[in-house]
Amino acid sequence: MFFLSLVEHTLRLPPHLLSLPLPEAIQGELEKLFVDKVIAQLGLCISVYDINPLREASYLLEMVLRPIRYKKMFVTCSLPKKLNVASFTSFILILQVDFRLIMFRPFEGEILSGKVDASDANGLRLSVGFFKDISVPVHLLPNPSKFEDGRWTWMYGEVELTIEQDDEIRFRVHKISYPPIPLEQEKDSEAFAPMVITASIDFDGLGPISWWV
Repeated sequence: MFFLSLVEHTLRLPPHLLSLPLPEAIQGELEKLFVDKVIAQLGLCISVYDINPLREASYLLEMVLRPIRYKKMFVTCSLPKKLNVASFTSFILILQVDFRLIMFRPFEGEILSGKVDASDANGLRLSVGFFKDISVPVHLLPNPSKFEDGRWTWMYGEVELTIEQDDEIRFRVHKISYPPIPLEQEKDSEAFAPMVITASIDFDGLGPISWWV
């Protein structure tokens, strides 16, 4: 369910962060860029795990020489050096950073537990707390099932087993997809989901945990 993924990124640190210790500034910027974001084919970023030693750093400097005249300099060095930033009108540190992210990316066939978040005629919407774009379409519900009074019910012989809101539920990952970002979206449409898990509960031991205890 969770993986470490190595990522390479060119990071720009603006002037207001340069008073911080460099590791702290880098960590904070990476967290803002990646945590709670989906990276296609890698999954949902949970946290920054670690940062490798810096390989290359560049300074983009704009130094004031006269009240009107100025020039720009682009300096590359093996590691950041301490500079007197008070001499510059703008100072951007550009870093080539290698780091590892903790990613949420279940594999197909993996069994997970969550809760029922919503039900409608199209199936179920499940949640594992930090991720809610999990759907169980009708054809992956136990067969036969019926939708009535806003709830799905499995017709197990003469017994009716209902799936209630907030039920703890065990499901199997059927497929993970990363839909392309739409160019336009209708005003009343659901929020775009960059990562969608299609799940199944049509197997022994799956579905609401209360069914099997």
